[in-house]
Amino acid sequence: MSDSTLERGLTRVRGFDNAEMDFQLIRQLGATRYGGASVGECLALARRIDDGVPASWVSAFAAAAARQENDARARDERGHAVSAREQYLVASNSYRAAEYYCGIDDPCHTQYGLKSRDCFIAAMRLQDHAFEVVWLPVDDRKLPAYYMRPPGGTTGKGKTLMIISGYDGTLEETYLAYGRPALDRGYNLMLFTGPGQMDAMRFDRAPFIPDFERVGTPAVAHVLAREHTDPRHLALMGISFGGYFATRIAAREPRIRALIPNSPIVDLHAYMASFVGFDPAQIPDADDVRLADIDHLPPELMPVQQREMARNLMLRFGRESFKETYVRLRDFRLTDADLANVTCPALALAGSGEGKEPLGQLERFCQGIEGPATSHIFTSDEGADGHCQSGNLAYSAAVSLDWLDEIFA
Repeated sequence: MSDSTLERGLTRVRGFDNAEMDFQLIRQLGATRYGGASVGECLALARRIDDGVPASWVSAFAAAAARQENDARARDERGHAVSAREQYLVASNSYRAAEYYCGIDDPCHTQYGLKSRDCFIAAMRLQDHAFEVVWLPVDDRKLPAYYMRPPGGTTGKGKTLMIISGYDGTLEETYLAYGRPALDRGYNLMLFTGPGQMDAMRFDRAPFIPDFERVGTPAVAHVLAREHTDPRHLALMGISFGGYFATRIAAREPRIRALIPNSPIVDLHAYMASFVGFDPAQIPDADDVRLADIDHLPPELMPVQQREMARNLMLRFGRESFKETYVRLRDFRLTDADLANVTCPALALAGSGEGKEPLGQLERFCQGIEGPATSHIFTSDEGADGHCQSGNLAYSAAVSLDWLDEIFA
């Protein structure tokens, strides 16, 4: 008797039991909307990754990225520009995924980050819009940035959107989330970064700084010096931790005419403490976890994924222990005076599933700024209730950019 079972394929829709790794998979799947991944490859990779084991994720995505990059290069050499561009973008985002879970102090972290950047630049050289690699002078260093203009852009002045990402986003991922849809709507685009952020860490190990206007003011000056910038239509968006950065900039930079924090982080210490369920800044010194000791912790005390995330947090904030890091987080706070200095229109975004503290900080932002405040809470019905709406980027872009179009109309 023959087997009558009908198989449509071997790929199955399965994620991870580990909540953080499952979120990262959704993040990767979300990038399919603007060409940063494919559903089939993401699900195939997920089957080969050990649940909650960062090293397994890194090796799987790094191998996929190398394969995708080689395929892109071969198509490029044969003159298939569209196919090459699309594969370079996928390879760039796969390298970013490997970079995410790779330890900051591992040399491969920088290697994957630079490969992500190289593949992205290769894709942009084959795009239908103008693209420039920019280095912004900030203090005694130069920070990476990208500037773009929409396809068929006019010769006159136009509206411009500046975007700063957050803790673990990259310039390349920001393009895939909001950059391409902004270009499609006719915006000039400036993607920039600051100390401690992923792109900057590829070149310089300086930690995060709270006074982010040191980055924002030179970035605004650079954009306003360009002939295609209409100073009346200059907007700033901050993604994740970038919601703090962007608001800090807007509080001290009156040339910003519209602000979109996604999410509006007012107090980073309270925001981060809400996720661990206690305040590590208050733990006794005897219970503190130091960088020098972290590799000696038994997995039953601190699982490997949590250990790597804690190590990266300490290194990127330039502190030697978990407690010292959370004490440092207190410096990343917007005062009532800071919020009152935001006088431009603002759109505050968050997902309904992000938790009490992020939603509470959205309310504090809206009540505290001087300019007109609008808020939008994304829902689970839209598949956008998670942090930064990774599961439905197109809808998040529609809400954000339609609001901005109406502000600038």
